[in-house]
Amino acid sequence: MLRLLLASIAVLLLALQAPLSAQTPPAPPPPSPPAAAPADPGDAFGVEVDLPERTIIYFKGNGNWDAAFETIVDGFKTVTGFLAKQGIKPSGPMITIYTATDDSSFSFQAAVPVAELPKDPPKGDIAVGKSPAGKALKFTHHGSYDSMDTTYEAITNYLDEKQLDAKDLFIEEYRTDPVTTAEDKLVIDVYVPIR
Repeated sequence: MLRLLLASIAVLLLALQAPLSAQTPPAPPPPSPPAAAPADPGDAFGVEVDLPERTIIYFKGNGNWDAAFETIVDGFKTVTGFLAKQGIKPSGPMITIYTATDDSSFSFQAAVPVAELPKDPPKGDIAVGKSPAGKALKFTHHGSYDSMDTTYEAITNYLDEKQLDAKDLFIEEYRTDPVTTAEDKLVIDVYVPIR
């Protein structure tokens, strides 16, 4: 039965071959719709980078997680106020360097990179220093600061899955100005220095 079917198909193809060769080839199928583009080509999740050391002016403080964003923004306002008085322009986006964390509180530096040093050295909680440098993993967060828990949970899972040894330090670099941007529109690159 199968031989008969195959033979019939072969005869049919031979009979159709002459007329088909005289016709134009069928139109190609329509192209597939393009794949969805990422929200931003600069977005990253676990991309290894080499952080350059930068001169920063920073506010050093402590806060509770319940009011983390407000505390950090107040630190940035203090630094940008100092820079304005000194006539110094930032040379890069604002960054938060978390120097210690626990379940309820954190220590941080709200920092602004600069190309020139202030004429008058800062006093009190404002200082000049260097940003952390070296090998790190980059992760991107979109949205409110309150939803950062989800991003940090994903980062922790990623580090555990890859068995990576991270330093006790996290750096957030703001692609959007945290002082003026609506909180749900924030775009933050999180850097996790690794050993």
